[in-house]
Amino acid sequence: MNTYEQKLSLLAEMIAFAIIDGKLHDREYQFLSIVAQELQVKSEDFKNLFHEELKALPIKSEQQRIHQFYRLALLMHCDGVLHEKEEIAIKQMGVNMGLNPFAIKRILKAMEESPNGMIDPGMLIDIFKEQLN
Repeated sequence: MNTYEQKLSLLAEMIAFAIIDGKLHDREYQFLSIVAQELQVKSEDFKNLFHEELKALPIKSEQQRIHQFYRLALLMHCDGVLHEKEEIAIKQMGVNMGLNPFAIKRILKAMEESPNGMIDPGMLIDIFKEQLN
């Protein structure tokens, strides 16, 4: 992540995704808070993101786009409830990020089948690499 503004943009995108089902669950808030800490976003700035709308900044690096997609997928699974709106939205967001739709489907399927909703980072990258060939 290059700039603080990009970090805020990523978090704002995640917050918007978290409330797509009409509710922000405690687990989703906790997950967002952990991501904010990981990105070294100030607590006050993080809380302000829930009350303001930021313009999304494009993510230039494919690796960072894949990472952000995976964070969104983890967020989708963290409340234990998969909503149809979330599934539709995450697929569209992945395509808008320039990610391969077939890889997106495979990642989401693998996460759904995983007992903890997570997949190995190497597998994540490998699935996207396979689609490049």
